[in-house]
Amino acid sequence: MRNKKEEPVSPTIRELAMVLFRQRRLFVGVAGLVFVLAVVYAFAGAAYRAHLRVLVRRGRADPPVAAQENAPPDFSRVEVTEEELNSEVELLKDDDVLRRVAEANDLAAHDWLRWLRPHEEQAARVERAAKRLEKRLDVELIKKTNLIAVSYDSADPRLAAQVLRSVASVYLEKHMEVHRPAGQLHFFDQQTGESRQQLEDAKRKLVAFTDDHGVVMAARQRDLVLQRLDAVEASYRQTRVQMSETANRIQELDFQLAKLPQRTITQVRTADNPELLRALKASLLDLELKKTQLLTKFEFSHRLVQEVEQQILQAKSAITAESVTPVRDETTDKDADYEWARAELQKAQVEMKGLQAREATTSAHLAEYRTLARQLGNDAITQDDLASSEKAAEENYLLYVKKREEARMGDALDEGGIVNVAIAEQPIVPALPVWPAAVVVLVGLVAAVTTGTGAAFAADYLDPALRTPEEVLTCLEIPVLASLPGGTCKRLSA
Repeated sequence: MRNKKEEPVSPTIRELAMVLFRQRRLFVGVAGLVFVLAVVYAFAGAAYRAHLRVLVRRGRADPPVAAQENAPPDFSRVEVTEEELNSEVELLKDDDVLRRVAEANDLAAHDWLRWLRPHEEQAARVERAAKRLEKRLDVELIKKTNLIAVSYDSADPRLAAQVLRSVASVYLEKHMEVHRPAGQLHFFDQQTGESRQQLEDAKRKLVAFTDDHGVVMAARQRDLVLQRLDAVEASYRQTRVQMSETANRIQELDFQLAKLPQRTITQVRTADNPELLRALKASLLDLELKKTQLLTKFEFSHRLVQEVEQQILQAKSAITAESVTPVRDETTDKDADYEWARAELQKAQVEMKGLQAREATTSAHLAEYRTLARQLGNDAITQDDLASSEKAAEENYLLYVKKREEARMGDALDEGGIVNVAIAEQPIVPALPVWPAAVVVLVGLVAAVTTGTGAAFAADYLDPALRTPEEVLTCLEIPVLASLPGGTCKRLSA
C-alpha cells in the first residue's frame, strides 16, 4: 500500500497524439463530415444580404384634429425622440407588413417543406412565410442617428433586394395609414355640410323669434327697462316717504289746532268810572246825613238806624269795588298761529291727495315695468341661447371648413409621398455573399479539427480498457510482468 498519493501529472504531447492515434477513425470521420458540410455550404449555400436604411425626420407637421379653428402646432419637440424611432422599428416588424411582403414576393413558394403539407391553406402558408421572414429580417437602430438599418439574407441575391424593396413600399404605406387614418377628408366634408345646415337653422330660429316677440336686442332693452324700473321704484319710495311725512304733519297740525284759540286779545284798556263814583259818593253822603238825623231821634240799635247803616256799608263796598276793578276795554282778533296752522293743514291735506294720486300712478307704472322687465328677461335668455347656438354653429362651420382644407392638403401630401420618413438607402442586388468561400472553408477546417479532436478525446475518455502498463499499475496496483503490442496479439491469435 502507498502511504502518499501521487500528484497528477500533465499529459505530454506524445500521450495526446496517442489518443488521437487510437481514435483515428472517429477523428477522421467527424472532422471529414464537418469539413464536407463547410465546403458544401461555401459553394452551394452561400447567403446574400441586401441592405435598406430608413431616415426618420420631422419634415412635415400635420395639424392635430382638435376642436379649434387654428390649432397651434407643437414646436416643443423638434428632435426625433427615441420612442418615435422605436415605434418606427416596431412598425417595420409589424405582422401586417410582413404578411403583405410575403404575399407580394410569394415567399411561401420558397419553403422546401411545403410538399409535406399539400393540403395546407394559403393563409397558413403566408403566415408561416411571414414568421420566417421575421426571423431573417434584421431591423435595428443605428446609434446616435435617426437612421434605421434593415437587412435581409437570402440564397438568391435578387430575392433579397426585392424583399427589401417590398418592405420599404409596404412600410411607407403602413406609416401613412397609422399617422393619417384614411377618411378624414370625407368626414370633414360631411361635417361641414351638416354644420352649415345647423347654422342656417339657428339663423332662421333667431329671426323668427325676433319677429314674433318684437324685440331686436332683448338684453339691451331689458337693461333700459330695468333702469327705468329703478327710477320708478326710487320715485315710488320717495312718494311713500313724502306721504308718511305729510300724514304725520296733518296729525300734528290737527293736534295743534285743537290747542290753539281761534281768536286772541289784541288790545286791553283800563280806566275808572268817575260818574259812577260821584253818584256813589253822593249817595253815601246822603245816607250818612240820614243816619245822623235818625240818631238824633232814635238809638243806634233801632231798626231804621241799622238799615241806614247797612246801606252805608253797601255804598262803601261799591265805592271800594269800583276803585279796585276799574273799567276794562278789550279788543280781540283772529289768532295768527291758529290761522297758520289751519292754512298749513289745508295745504298738507291737498298735498296728501296729490301724493296719493302720484302713488297710485307710480304703483301702476311700477307693476307695468316689472311685467315688461320680466318678459324682456325671458326673451333675453331665449335670444341669448339662440344667438349662442348661432355663434356655436358658425364656429363649428368655420372649424370644419378649416379642417376640411387641412385634410385635403394632408391627402395631397400623402399622395405626393411627403411623409416624416424617407428611404435613405435603397436596396440593391448584392454581388458578393455574406461570407466568402475561402473564409467559410477555413472556418470549416478549424471547426472540423476542433470537432474531431473533441470527439476523439471524448471517446477515449469513455473507453474502460487498460492500454499501458502505467494504467494497469495505477488502477490495479499490481506489477506488470509483460506487455505485447496490439499488432502482436492479432498475429498470435491467428
